[in-house]
Amino acid sequence: MKAVIQLGGKQYLVAAKETLLVDRLPEGTKALEADALLTIDGDTTTVGTPHVAGVKVKATVVEPLVKGDKIRVIRYKAKKRVHKENGHRQQYSKIVIDSIK
Repeated sequence: MKAVIQLGGKQYLVAAKETLLVDRLPEGTKALEADALLTIDGDTTTVGTPHVAGVKVKATVVEPLVKGDKIRVIRYKAKKRVHKENGHRQQYSKIVIDSIK
């Protein structure tokens, strides 16, 4: 069984026992419970309005802070000898989907 859930304004297609990176969760979060927006069970697809009734997705936080790859941003003005370089590393939380019920 698969489900689409919404966390932090983004939607994720998840299955049981799956690991995924989501935007960083508040400090001290150990477990999550989210409503399913859509479920896929074999050939049957159920779309919620806005949530599928009676379907909850439970997840556990494995690592509260994981840093993504570094992104380098360069601003450059041609013929002016002006350039500025910035770096950014997005922060994520790693979660494991326990069950879809």
